[in-house]
Amino acid sequence: MKLTVNSIKNEHAGWEKAGFILPKYDTEEAVRETQRSPEWIHFGAGNIFRGYIACLADELIGKGMMKGGIIAADTFDTEPIERIYRPFDNLVLLVGLRAQGERYLRVIGSIGRAEGASGEGLGYLKEAARKPSLKMISFTITEKGYAVTGIDGGVLPAAAADIAAGPEGELSTAAGKVSLLLYERFKAGGMPIALVSMDNCSRNGDKLRNAIEFTVKGWLDNGLVPEGFNEYVCGGGKVSFPWSMIDKITPRPDPAVGKELAELGIEGMEPIVTARKTFIAPYVNAEMPQYLVIEDDFPNGRPPLEEAGVYLTDRETVDRAEKMKVMTCLNPLHTALAVFGCLLGYKKISDEMNDTDLRELVYRLGYDEGLPVVVDPGIIRPEDFLREVLTERLPNPCLPDTPQRIATDTSQKLAIRFGETVKAYAAKGEAGKLRLIPLVIAAWLRYLLAYDDEGESFERSPDPMLSELDKCVKPEWFTEPGSFTEDDRKAVTALLSNASLFGTDLCAAGLSDSILTDFEAMLTGKGAVRQALKNALK
Repeated sequence: MKLTVNSIKNEHAGWEKAGFILPKYDTEEAVRETQRSPEWIHFGAGNIFRGYIACLADELIGKGMMKGGIIAADTFDTEPIERIYRPFDNLVLLVGLRAQGERYLRVIGSIGRAEGASGEGLGYLKEAARKPSLKMISFTITEKGYAVTGIDGGVLPAAAADIAAGPEGELSTAAGKVSLLLYERFKAGGMPIALVSMDNCSRNGDKLRNAIEFTVKGWLDNGLVPEGFNEYVCGGGKVSFPWSMIDKITPRPDPAVGKELAELGIEGMEPIVTARKTFIAPYVNAEMPQYLVIEDDFPNGRPPLEEAGVYLTDRETVDRAEKMKVMTCLNPLHTALAVFGCLLGYKKISDEMNDTDLRELVYRLGYDEGLPVVVDPGIIRPEDFLREVLTERLPNPCLPDTPQRIATDTSQKLAIRFGETVKAYAAKGEAGKLRLIPLVIAAWLRYLLAYDDEGESFERSPDPMLSELDKCVKPEWFTEPGSFTEDDRKAVTALLSNASLFGTDLCAAGLSDSILTDFEAMLTGKGAVRQALKNALK
């Protein structure tokens, strides 16, 4: 069997016998309806989109609550469109990984079209943007996808180039290309629309708004667009930027899962790695727990997402749910496991949860330092959420998630995952009570040296700030014992005071001495990271 529309139709019994849930609708008609009356464009065609967001639409189309599918678009890496989407008729195999070992197998048929946001693909997206039927453009482009300024506050070169080019020029950033789609919609009559970030970062709607408004105002200042367009995007009312909180772990495709699918008779399931280092496959392996909370602010209407399990609520509730997850109950624990996992030689998050020290670290990080500053969102109990994370999700041996994947873009995550908690303690005058957050920051500094706890070099995960951070840290601090000088200590102290990086000035919060003490202890030789961890847990 092949993952194609014809195979699903002609070998329907074989797919069902293999245990797959199949679309309960005519996928070809859904594609045609997507072309006629597009309602939803999504930027970021990776695993979280295919394994969760597309599944929401699949559910609604199957219930007759949506007619067309989602238009998938990508600005960062268009190779998956050619190699993973089109050869499989834009279908996706979802493999849910239950901790007990059972598989949840489902064919997702709700992607009505997939395009790279350049050339002809961008032309198609512009056409869709002009349609009155379009209700929303959503995003999973990661935190760095919204960046228009760097750690020093300067405008990033790509953002500056897009602002200089304007809507008639060659654009490269997501903010530039989405601003172009808005310009097309403005010229077509200025119909309202919601731009919905579904990325895993704090106040994601504001990050998206800032990137778009920065671009649009830059075009206005350069005389490249009329004032009316700036008013359309930035004036409020016509273009909304709802906040959201999303939670579902969708790791890189596990070749073992692809082998299982092949044994079921499914052809062509081999994962690929693109030239831009995107790990992707025709299937998505993912955990079963999932949460999506969205601020209900859709000026042109929306699909009935609540019928697919999405929480539609007010901004304050979204903010609380997001803070619960991103700042205390999941993401800080993930980052701690990622950094220490890379240093201690682990390849799976679930294996780390069998390490007595690391398990104790994340339990204390969650219960002792996180929960005391959580505000209950009212729709999800923080205690229940944290318990599920620690006892079911992180230890799930069937989930092939790695510390190396989670360590990607850590510089973009520290401000939210730890900075807000530090500020909450500092506001109460209790920042000195924090012991484990400083330890994790120290471990991240040690990680930047690219030597593990056994003294072996390793390749750090991709991060847009590595080149700048490498100016602040020196590998010889580890390879040449005693080389960490007083001047080096002052340089690291200056880095710790960078509120853009950490979300707050860690020196002003009174944490720099603790961080530096742990960091220096981790430089003393093999096994020093493990010993520093043990000492912090005493």
